Amino acid sequence: MELTQLEYFLKVAQMEHLTKAAEALSITQPALSHAISKLEVELGVDLFERVGRNLRINRYGTLFAKRVEKILQEVERGKNEIEEYTNPDSGVIHLSYLNILGVDLIPRLIREYQLANPKINFELTQGDKGAILEQVEQGYADIMITSERPVSETFAWLPMLSLPLYVVVSIDHPFAGKEVISLEEIAGEPFVGLKHNCSLRDSLLTRVHHMNFTLASTYDAEDLPTVAGFVAAGLGVSVLPLTAGLKLEGLQWIRIQDEGWKWEVGVHVKKDRFLSPATQKFISFIETKYINVS
Repeated sequence: MELTQLEYFLKVAQMEHLTKAAEALSITQPALSHAISKLEVELGVDLFERVGRNLRINRYGTLFAKRVEKILQEVERGKNEIEEYTNPDSGVIHLSYLNILGVDLIPRLIREYQLANPKINFELTQGDKGAILEQVEQGYADIMITSERPVSETFAWLPMLSLPLYVVVSIDHPFAGKEVISLEEIAGEPFVGLKHNCSLRDSLLTRVHHMNFTLASTYDAEDLPTVAGFVAAGLGVSVLPLTAGLKLEGLQWIRIQDEGWKWEVGVHVKKDRFLSPATQKFISFIETKYINVS
């Protein structure tokens, strides 16, 4: 039994007329009649009642048509899915990213890419570093944009941005008049930190440990915007990147004089993962826009 036989049968079942069905299929009437007869022989039953050139589908044909319609629908879905993965200009890119990046970077990146590639669609997932990593590990996302270099050798890292980190205080804080500050100056200050599963938290703890002092964590927030809100309310100081989602009123951003205080953003790509042409093209776009010009 061939797929074309099923397509021919379904068209005849819908039109109940050999000549019209043959014209719709762009084949000759004898060829169509032969294909239907061959299918009936294979099934061992007649599927139609012949009335001159007209055909009337019988109960066996009706039962079979319901199944064939579903089969052909699934085949069409499969063809569309293959198109998604083989056409770099009209595919779907499955991308996961950190929550904070959804305020500014990701919307700008997608908008710029879709202006040049209007038929591309994105399936997006956002969350903390653990949630988005799980999306990639389980195959729901092909790439992720995050602020922590991979700890596993199964991932490649493509750096995008390196933004300076700032000490952030409320406008009423004694440090608010400073333009530059050393991290050691905030030792002992009430510190608004981050809960587990945040890459910036891990980076801060590592850095201050190497500088031989500790941060007096008073509050641990779930995300960076919450940290900024707590600081603006005068509940402590913190260290944050200056991004669009954190520019709240009531904050003073102070440049850190110690070297190396940067917030990196980049792409994680699983090395052994098959990437669709659409995804590969998007990665090449990121490399051209951010990496090759840096």
